[in-house]
Amino acid sequence: MGKELSQVEINHWLLENLPYKMMWMDEDGAIIYGNKEFCKRLGYRKSEVTKLTVFDINPGATKESWKEHWARVKKNGEDHFKSVHQTKDGKFYNVEVFAQFFSNNGKNTICAVVSEITESSFYKNLLHHAERMTNVGGWKLNLQDGSLIVTEQALCIFDAENNDDLLPGNVIHQFKESDVIKKLLSEVMRNGTAYDEILELKNGRHVRCVTEAETKKNKVYKIIGTYQDVSESYKRANRLQFFKEIIDNAEDLIYLYNRDGKLLHYSNSVSKELGFTKKQLDGFTIYDLDARIDPSWWHNHFDELKAKGSLSLDWEITRKDGTVFPASIVANHLVYEGNDVNCAVIRNVTSIKEKENQLQEALNELSELKNELEIDNQNLRQEISDTINFENIICQSDAYRQILEQVTQVAVTDATVLITGESGTGKELLASAVHMSSTRKDNILIKVNCATLPKELIESELFGHKKGAFTGATADKQGKFSLADDGTIFLDEIGEIPIDLQSKLLRVLQEGEFDQLGATTTTKVDVRVIAATNRNLQEMVKKGTFREDLYYRLNVFPIENIPLRARKEDIPLLAQFFLEKYSVKAGKSFKRLSKKTIEALMNYSFPGNIRELENLIERAVIIENGTTLKLGNWLPTSQGIITSEDFKTLDDTQRDYIVKVLNHTNWRVSGPKGAATILGMKDKTLFARMKKLGIEKQVGLRDNQVK
Repeated sequence: MGKELSQVEINHWLLENLPYKMMWMDEDGAIIYGNKEFCKRLGYRKSEVTKLTVFDINPGATKESWKEHWARVKKNGEDHFKSVHQTKDGKFYNVEVFAQFFSNNGKNTICAVVSEITESSFYKNLLHHAERMTNVGGWKLNLQDGSLIVTEQALCIFDAENNDDLLPGNVIHQFKESDVIKKLLSEVMRNGTAYDEILELKNGRHVRCVTEAETKKNKVYKIIGTYQDVSESYKRANRLQFFKEIIDNAEDLIYLYNRDGKLLHYSNSVSKELGFTKKQLDGFTIYDLDARIDPSWWHNHFDELKAKGSLSLDWEITRKDGTVFPASIVANHLVYEGNDVNCAVIRNVTSIKEKENQLQEALNELSELKNELEIDNQNLRQEISDTINFENIICQSDAYRQILEQVTQVAVTDATVLITGESGTGKELLASAVHMSSTRKDNILIKVNCATLPKELIESELFGHKKGAFTGATADKQGKFSLADDGTIFLDEIGEIPIDLQSKLLRVLQEGEFDQLGATTTTKVDVRVIAATNRNLQEMVKKGTFREDLYYRLNVFPIENIPLRARKEDIPLLAQFFLEKYSVKAGKSFKRLSKKTIEALMNYSFPGNIRELENLIERAVIIENGTTLKLGNWLPTSQGIITSEDFKTLDDTQRDYIVKVLNHTNWRVSGPKGAATILGMKDKTLFARMKKLGIEKQVGLRDNQVK
């Protein structure tokens, strides 16, 4: 009886004689054991294998990858993967490895069972990947035993779970047109009629179904088929067809040319617009369509198009009957199947050109009218400036120009002027015009608003005071009259002067002198007085609130400033002036007023006169935007629209006033106390004005008789 083997010896014998390739490795990747099959496949002796590392037999392994592999096997206890091993003579082969982690007496080891991947397995794996990448699934039906083999990808296409779902009786219900696939399957099974069709599934996918039969002795015994998911390519094909229909039915002319100038494709509009039949166009080149183009020009154009990608040009297109039309061409460079293509989109711009010509003619006409208007405005402004020398007064109405003529007449004299009129009519502007046109223009113009002066201080403001003249008078102060010496003083709102101070004002007007408060000497001044009021001074005289003698001394040369509603022709000019003024201040870009805005302003009553117009335009500039000021809520309607106004003409007003002065002088025209002297006019000028206004002596006598 032989010696009994120990368990260790039995285990070692089993490892050595197992029909598997086995290897052990330590943490550093050193091979500490390889059985007989493992050594045989690698071509090493046992003594050689134990001197190798995992890096010697697996050229793709690195220290980092081995460290990660060791940690994974240690953590999970096992690992299964595919790899490549290299034999001693340098040949490679594919392997499948199943690794397990062992720990014995403090020694950690990975034991791996290595299986070589056979060639059939490789092709099976390759086929699986090819099916997945091409979305193709295969199937085979044995008609003799009814068995069905289906690939995994085929199941994925139908979202099926098992092979039976793809049996002919079941799979037909997956299609929207189940009767069509049912008929195709029936024909192939009975008669072996192959088919290749694209059908839609109920899940929305489009599947290419290809099937053929295998026969023996003219009898079908096996059906082989494929299903391919072609949803994306089907959508692309539909989109291409859709785009082709768009091109074919486009109103613009669309051409596709190759580098040789051959017409590859064109829209239906080409035949319709040019008059050629499709049969004629199918054989055309660019040279047939346009005789002006030669090969040299075409090739240069094609090279430029390819370099830039896109070109735009204006051209003339010739029809079959010889007529031409202007066109705008946009050419684009495309590449189709490796060939350069010129895609030209041509638009007939006949109507656009006509509209452009009409617009240009209108613009030219508008430009001419604008130039004429500017010339007229310049001439008018120059005429006003030359005639009355008031560049700061905007006016084109005859009514207001007559007032400015009065300013011109009185400015050259030293006569006292009384300007009356409603608030906001520009009385201060007229006063400035009188001063600037007088011989005192190089001297000062002092402006005093009597309505804003406190009554207890008004005497001090006008005439000055000495130190200690009253409580609070801590120093001497010059009054406005002293400051205006040799110049002009403008007393606005003269009706607000207290009655007890009016005598002192009268003394200045008559004698040219006054006494300062607290002074012991009289002050002499040479001052021209211009007064203004919106009150009826004659009514105040009657009520005793204004001295009659002061009134007559102020009323030497009265100028009644007319309201804005009486000089409507000036409204557009004034509004434009204020628009430009406040647009600059507000940083806006207004250039003009709309026609409707001007009409609305012309129809508005303007109770606040020019001041109200200015305020309205300033408000409108703040509210509105754009380059043209349009009508908006900024224009009030509460004051109503002008319907009729009972105004006197300036001639009537002048006539009444001259008659009044003549009555005062008993119709004496000449001499120191004559009407001409009071009116500040020459005798001949007054006679001429009387003749023009139709003033005769009997009119005055008749007026006196009435009084």
